[in-house]
Amino acid sequence: MSIAKNYIYNVVYQIVTLIVPVITVPYISRVLGSTGVGINAYTNSIIQYFILLGSIGINLYGNREIAYVRDDKIKLSKTFWGIFTLKLITTFISYFLFLIFLVLVDNYETIFFIQSIYIIAAAIDISWLFMGLEDFKKTVIRNLLVKIVGVICTFLFVNSPTDLWKYVFILALSQLLGNFSLCLYLPKTVQKVKISWYDIKKHLRPSISLFIPQIAIQIYVVLNKTLLGIFSSPDEVGYFDNADKIVKVVLSIVTAMGTVMLPRVSNTFAKGDINKVKKYIYNSFDFVSYLSIPLMFGLAGIAVNFAPWFFGMDFSKTGILMCMISPIILFIAWSNVLGNQYLLSTGNVRGYTSSVVIGAIVNFILNLILIGRYHSIGTAIATVISEFSVTAVQLYLVRHNLQIKKMIYSTWKYFVAGSSMFIVIYYIGGHLDVGITTINIQFVIGIIVYFTLLFLLKSNLNGKMFDLIFCYIRRIISR
Repeated sequence: MSIAKNYIYNVVYQIVTLIVPVITVPYISRVLGSTGVGINAYTNSIIQYFILLGSIGINLYGNREIAYVRDDKIKLSKTFWGIFTLKLITTFISYFLFLIFLVLVDNYETIFFIQSIYIIAAAIDISWLFMGLEDFKKTVIRNLLVKIVGVICTFLFVNSPTDLWKYVFILALSQLLGNFSLCLYLPKTVQKVKISWYDIKKHLRPSISLFIPQIAIQIYVVLNKTLLGIFSSPDEVGYFDNADKIVKVVLSIVTAMGTVMLPRVSNTFAKGDINKVKKYIYNSFDFVSYLSIPLMFGLAGIAVNFAPWFFGMDFSKTGILMCMISPIILFIAWSNVLGNQYLLSTGNVRGYTSSVVIGAIVNFILNLILIGRYHSIGTAIATVISEFSVTAVQLYLVRHNLQIKKMIYSTWKYFVAGSSMFIVIYYIGGHLDVGITTINIQFVIGIIVYFTLLFLLKSNLNGKMFDLIFCYIRRIISR
């Protein structure tokens, strides 16, 4: 399947996974309030540590290993069953540790127990198999159907603050059923093969090598909310969590390219074609810059108007947070190319690990310093600086292998067009009332400004993208 089709499928997959909570957020924010939203975010952040422990880096490792052996059905089957069995074992251990934690905890016990369904769901998650095979269609279809049912159930059964447990249960069960449905494709994908203990344990050490950076990533992805819950209040967690949800939905449009390119670059590297690997990286870096820069400026431009309209007036602070953390869209887009697509695909796990560990340390220290005084604002500052540090370290690590100056310099047209778009839509937002009409006006004018300026600046990628779109439209009309 082509990279373009896989990218489209994975964009849909990422958005389906993230958009469901966002679709229900305006309703849930009003029904459960900032306290209910905060409790859900806080307890889920704790559960993510147990999921991380059970997964031990297997999702990234499995994706890459499947890409290496996908042309040999026997090797593919042995690799899959070995990795999958290892994941079942480690997740069982993780769930046992969670039960010990549940006995010791003295707050939100029921919510924690319901959230633990996510741990079980993680055990049977085999999306890494199909991503390694570059078969994204199956993951999209199963997620779409299950998530739609989850949305319907949320609106039907969650009607008051006391229904928080129902909301958590619906989300967790949707995840479990979605992951289980993907297992139904296994008989047609892999064979039943006999595996030994060696076939299982040989994946442990390399998985753990990717587990370390996953721990670091979780520190600045999830620990933010955990520390906010400890040192601030559920309300502050709710403000930040809603901002984080919106940014992640926007970010999924960009990072989908990384998931698509990881198996492609890994397979190309395994064949020894280094020049083609670099070509993929240069093209990918240009493409994510083309997308992430306008998304970053666009989100920052509409944030102040969007948050009170979408979440309710009680969440006005969320708009400020969205604007503050919008730069991570660009930083994560670049680090996705440099880290996931290049360092991991070419086997430089140590370099990748060092970058995210540094980011985690920066994030943890800044959170401890800033949360007490600035609450969610402090967390936003820590998040942006930590993501920048990850990207900066990765740029330094690949400086001898890739033409960094050329890659960054090529983005100046996107920055000119994006910053101009921001000025225009921010000005519009400041002179119109909060509401969907204002947001729609900002959205349409923002698109016109960005792409018009790119045409005037004669952006090569922009020209190619529109040529592809027009070609596709003509093909549809001719049919």
